[in-house]
Amino acid sequence: MEEQAKETSVGGQEAGYLFEFKKEGVFLTVYPSAGNTILYELSDMRQILYDYGVNDYDILTLAKTVRKADGEPVKLSDHFTAPVASGLADIDASVTPFSSMAPTDFAGVNVDISGDKLTATVRYDVTKGTRPPAPEIIRDALEAKGVVYGIDDEAIEKGSKSLESFVAAKGTPAVNGQNAYIDKKFDLSHKGHPKVVEYDRVDYKDMNLFVLAKAGQLIAVRVPQTQGQQGTNVLGKPIAARNGRPIPFTAGKNTEIREENKLYALIDGQIVEEGKRISVDPHLKISGSVGVGTGNIDFAGSVEITGGVEAGFIVHATGDIQVGDGVAGAEVVGRNVFISGGITGQGRGKIEAREDVRAAFVENGLIEADRDIYISDVVLHSTLKAGKKIIIEDGRGLVTGGYLAAGEEIRAKCIGNQAFVATRLVVGVNPALAQKYQKACREYKEDKQRLEQITNVLNTFSKIDVTMLPQNRIDQINTLTRSQFPLAGKIKRTEKELQKLQEELAKMEGGRIRVQDILYPGVSVSINSVLRNFHSEVRGCTLSVDDDEVKIGPY
Repeated sequence: MEEQAKETSVGGQEAGYLFEFKKEGVFLTVYPSAGNTILYELSDMRQILYDYGVNDYDILTLAKTVRKADGEPVKLSDHFTAPVASGLADIDASVTPFSSMAPTDFAGVNVDISGDKLTATVRYDVTKGTRPPAPEIIRDALEAKGVVYGIDDEAIEKGSKSLESFVAAKGTPAVNGQNAYIDKKFDLSHKGHPKVVEYDRVDYKDMNLFVLAKAGQLIAVRVPQTQGQQGTNVLGKPIAARNGRPIPFTAGKNTEIREENKLYALIDGQIVEEGKRISVDPHLKISGSVGVGTGNIDFAGSVEITGGVEAGFIVHATGDIQVGDGVAGAEVVGRNVFISGGITGQGRGKIEAREDVRAAFVENGLIEADRDIYISDVVLHSTLKAGKKIIIEDGRGLVTGGYLAAGEEIRAKCIGNQAFVATRLVVGVNPALAQKYQKACREYKEDKQRLEQITNVLNTFSKIDVTMLPQNRIDQINTLTRSQFPLAGKIKRTEKELQKLQEELAKMEGGRIRVQDILYPGVSVSINSVLRNFHSEVRGCTLSVDDDEVKIGPY
């Protein structure tokens, strides 16, 4: 019986497999490989077993171990003998026990090339000797096997000092090109989810219903595909690489492609993805009411709401706002505001428009429009301010209580009621213009007082030697000196603005109030700053100013 060889091993983790020849038997470990790449052939395994005289193993067990590749050792056989030189397996006399080998003989060199030809592993044939061969011998073996690329001289030097197998050469794998992709400068993944505020709380009045873009904003960039980089295997043969795939880039509505790969918004609006196109839509449609399900709305464009606006919520838009139902205790601000239902202010609601407001009725509400206000039925105990006209002539056309102000005209069917409820009407002065004038007057007065105080302080300090003052005082003087010049410039600008506003207010003449049916007692009017209180009914009349007196004329 042949003498059992001493313990040794073939392969390693870099080779993808490890044979261990121990006293307990022959064990095989197959390591998992990235991308399911096969680094060896089954025939290579069988050759190694044959070289070590292992014949009593189950080929199915070997195949399953290779296929499983789980990194766990599997016993293949109980016995092995000293390796047999490859190609001499049929000569029994070539099997030489380890104990009979001459200690001065060099081990033979076998070169195993992986299946993908990216690694060349050197293992030693100890049947020829137990001395590690010189690096030149290893290089000759690699050359004989056709290995000419990626040779690791450092690994060869190290491997020539022991009988452990090692990877002597590595090829360069091919690198496939990256596919083109669209780098979106926006995130639509949070749409419909409440905004997260501090301490991980959420704001259910901000539901992220849309993502806005401004005109001229960069909203997407196409990153072009890249070319693949060819690889080389250890035999010096090229490995083909795949180039990246391109991707189409098409401008959607209200967008424009510039510099070939950059997409810009042409208008303000919400970003919308339509298949592979990115568009900017200036119109937002809310199916239902604005409330806890939608949160507040702040949109650059027009907004259509099929329902109403619930109390406590806000709708802001740069374009028109159309509400299919009513507005209750909410804030709605837009260019034009059209409300099919009524407005119930509940003491906190507000409607603002840069042009017109239209609604069915108003109760305890506040409406401000830079142009006209149209109410189709009644106005009860509300405040209405219009730059030009307030018209309440459809339906009942009734105004009871509250305060109405218009730059040019107020028209209604009935004003006041039989209970003499106080109702105040003002025409001939644009309310927004008057408010702006009053604000400018307040700021002008405050700035003048501030400048006078600074001048007095500086005049006082000019009479003393400031170099004797502490540094903080000197800093204060310098700060005051620097502040007086921009403050003086602001005062001059405010003076010009006040003069312009005065001229515009002076042009407002011919304000009038038209009452189709009845003007009740308790109504007070101011036309071009001329006051008149009514203590009796007036029917079908037009109120205007003549000779600094409010005159009653026919309707």
